Amino acid sequence: MDLRIRQLHRWFSIAFTVTVVVTFVALAQEDPIVWISYVPLLPLALLLVSGLYLFALPYLRRRRAAARPR
Repeated sequence: MDLRIRQLHRWFSIAFTVTVVVTFVALAQEDPIVWISYVPLLPLALLLVSGLYLFALPYLRRRRAAARPR
């Protein structure tokens, strides 16, 4: 499961980068569509959620290991 989340996080980062580049190109046009600036927010939110999970993972593992009876 953890490896799958890590791989998804990588793909979310690629999607975020692509949407940012597309947004810059779209906003550089003569008559830009303003709502296009909100497109990178979805991959950014997904990056936030998966990144927070990956950040907390070592702490959760330590807590689980400490709670195990020996």
